[in-house]
Amino acid sequence: MPTEHSYAQLLETNHLIRHASDSSLWLCRSRTAQESKLFPVPAYMILSYLECFYRYPDLIRRIDAAMPAEEIADRARETTTSLQQASLGWCLNNFFLLGRQLLIDMGMLRATDAVDDIVDVMDFWKRFQLSYHRADGHMTNGEMGNRAQIRSERTLQVFDADAIGMKPGDRLHTALGQFNATISQYAFLASCECRLQIHHDGPYKTADGELLIRSYQALAEGDFPWLDGVASGIEYPNLVVPMFLEDTHVYLLDDWGSFETQPALDADKVVRVGLYSSDYLSGGFIPVAMGSAAELADKLEELRDQFQEATTKLWRVFAGFSREQMLDSGALVYFAAVRDLAKIAGIYDQDEWWSIDQRTQRFKGLMNDEYGRDSLTELIALLTLPSQQDNDYVMGRHSDGAQHMESRIPYSVLADDDFTATIGAPRERWSSLTPKSGTWTTTQGRLTLEQLNAAARGAKLPLEDPALRYLDDVWIKWHADDPRADELYRAVQQGSSLEGAGAGLRQADLTARRAP
Repeated sequence: MPTEHSYAQLLETNHLIRHASDSSLWLCRSRTAQESKLFPVPAYMILSYLECFYRYPDLIRRIDAAMPAEEIADRARETTTSLQQASLGWCLNNFFLLGRQLLIDMGMLRATDAVDDIVDVMDFWKRFQLSYHRADGHMTNGEMGNRAQIRSERTLQVFDADAIGMKPGDRLHTALGQFNATISQYAFLASCECRLQIHHDGPYKTADGELLIRSYQALAEGDFPWLDGVASGIEYPNLVVPMFLEDTHVYLLDDWGSFETQPALDADKVVRVGLYSSDYLSGGFIPVAMGSAAELADKLEELRDQFQEATTKLWRVFAGFSREQMLDSGALVYFAAVRDLAKIAGIYDQDEWWSIDQRTQRFKGLMNDEYGRDSLTELIALLTLPSQQDNDYVMGRHSDGAQHMESRIPYSVLADDDFTATIGAPRERWSSLTPKSGTWTTTQGRLTLEQLNAAARGAKLPLEDPALRYLDDVWIKWHADDPRADELYRAVQQGSSLEGAGAGLRQADLTARRAP
């Protein structure tokens, strides 16, 4: 019996698979290798891909039933969550597809297996991406020429109006440099030496030159079990740092959130800066110590010291980890990169996201450093796995080789080819990690898991009002004098220097406001 999916559905799903495969090859070949002397990074990456293939379909279906992908994306776009382009836009689809590819190559799966799972995961990913990127009208940063212009005008105006000026060598400029260096080191270590906690969007054109927005996520006590106690002194779940650059062009901002500039970014070129807290409960961006340059410098210095102390504590925790704990923690950071989908939907379960399915546990015996390194290199860079080979006439995008990173679904499942619909229900799960015991730090205070889900389900954010949800920048262009436009802008302007200004301001008006 053929699959119940239509030809059109499979055409679209295979298009999404090939898009993911091509963009991933470019990213993997244009960036440095990811290894560590502390964590078995390649090995935990391979383990995470397998876990994502086995677990994402069931999780995604339940999340989508609680809140559709496009509505989750609306909240993620207007705030700061773990669902940035790197984590959701690249990890969700590619981690799942790479796990599938590994199993195909091992002979444990056929390209015709788990058809429903593949269609459902890719459809969810597509709908989230189109909503998250609705401001620029693309699905990924790569589609937009490696730019990430996801913010609406109303949000960017607030960042522009609030930003505080500084000069090289002054106290604020020095404090910003020290803060960025310290928090980056902490975030990298806290996520088991990967880059999922640091993200960027932009560039956006401003009177200064260009605006680059940096986000730091999962900083305080929250999902990571190893941060209980370690991060008790950190008060913000996420921090957002809009940086205004002069004489510097951000010519590339890719789907991993990495950027490149011409000329190379010099700290002296950051001429204005802001600082905000935000999460999926905040409804927007909450200014942090933005009253004056001195107040902001005080806060950045205070945060620098907090993150230095937390980093020292974290080193002590990881120094006591066994290799299996390091393998599990890294694999689960990757697997749980999209966990805020469940949080926004109000159905987050800590154990569900921080334990490993018995089907994945079977592979741990393979995960020594050599196997992790070599299998990862073959899978995502060299494309030398037998399952990745195509016919001799093919010239793949970005490689000109007859290979593709991720296999499509054969259309024969529409006729009489054998296939399976799903990989099956979740199995027993466990982990070598000490379970989480503390609360979650949010913009609404410290919450228990029950309170966290209740807050998400009860959130009534202004921009999610059905009367406002679909009023985008294209609508604003033609209806700037509509009372609903004022309502949209005033909702975002709360707590900012633009509070109450409403719609109708242009960038030149903000520049004039800053004039001495």
